[in-house]
Amino acid sequence: MGAPAETFMITYRTDFDKPFNTMSLTLTDVQKVARLARLAMSEQEIQAAQAQLTNIFDLIAEMQAIDTKGIEPMSHSQDVAQRLRDDVVTETNQRDAFQAIAPQTEAGLYLVPQVIE
Repeated sequence: MGAPAETFMITYRTDFDKPFNTMSLTLTDVQKVARLARLAMSEQEIQAAQAQLTNIFDLIAEMQAIDTKGIEPMSHSQDVAQRLRDDVVTETNQRDAFQAIAPQTEAGLYLVPQVIE
């Protein structure tokens, strides 16, 4: 057997009563994630990714700091309803006409040569 697989743990917050500390990744963390994702990144790309990921974590921390107790979840940011047309037949059934010109049909089905054994 080979070496044990590396693990990368993400923890989820359950204590919304307490202030959330922002998480920042070290360059080593970003290198580890890049290696696990099999991404070849230069030192400059790793630093840029570290800054971007830290900004994402800061945004998550900012959103998690908001008290959402008593707020009902939404499926969309605006209260809109999709307008749907009535489900009615708009064309005539032409199956018999199409099957009349087909090479082979049986019981309303098209017969085709077998392609997989």
